[in-house]
Amino acid sequence: MPTSNDGGRTSIRIVTNGPIIVSGPVDIETDDGTHTTSDRFAVALCTCKRSKTYPLCDTSHRRKQRPA
Repeated sequence: MPTSNDGGRTSIRIVTNGPIIVSGPVDIETDDGTHTTSDRFAVALCTCKRSKTYPLCDTSHRRKQRPA
């Protein structure tokens, strides 16, 4: 079970036009079955799929605007 920043509850923050921030550590499974693990206290998950480190965010969303 992942730990969190507030006594056992996982915190998730959605950033407008940006990533989803999840309190870590986390285990991530993508739709193709790939697993990624992060032991960091917070993890930014990519929502634009431009990241070279997908599913982790590398701030690629800042370079181009998403299509409307």
